[in-house]
Amino acid sequence: MNYEIVNLEEKIAVGISARTNSQDPSAGAVIGGLWGRFFKDGIYESIPNKANTKALGIYTDYEGRTEGSYTTVVACETLKEPETGDFTVCRIPAGSYAKFIIKGDMVKAVCAAWDAIWKMDLPRTFVCDFEEYQDDKMDDAEIHIYVGLKK
Repeated sequence: MNYEIVNLEEKIAVGISARTNSQDPSAGAVIGGLWGRFFKDGIYESIPNKANTKALGIYTDYEGRTEGSYTTVVACETLKEPETGDFTVCRIPAGSYAKFIIKGDMVKAVCAAWDAIWKMDLPRTFVCDFEEYQDDKMDDAEIHIYVGLKK
């Protein structure tokens, strides 16, 4: 699977979050539930100061580094932290990332990409990885996946 190494500046992301575990059979339902709430409950629309129209799926606060619990955040990049609201604020750290460009079915393509990424021998930080959804096309989406790398 092809990727390029990119260096990113810190990003502020605002949205909603949940804690889950990669070994939990309900992890997919937890993450899917966040995405459902994000759009159906008007959370996306209510986030102030969006930097762009893209949605982010963020994975951070890992425990155990490979098989443990983590926090998933469904969010938008913002220009600043909100002053009010019941949002989760997440800072995507500046640094080096492996950037994968995925195209296809929004759910199936992302799942297949993560399966392949987990099998790769990348020098991962396990601090923060994220998906950046370029559009909202369910069947023919373009998604950029960023995997944090050690220096």
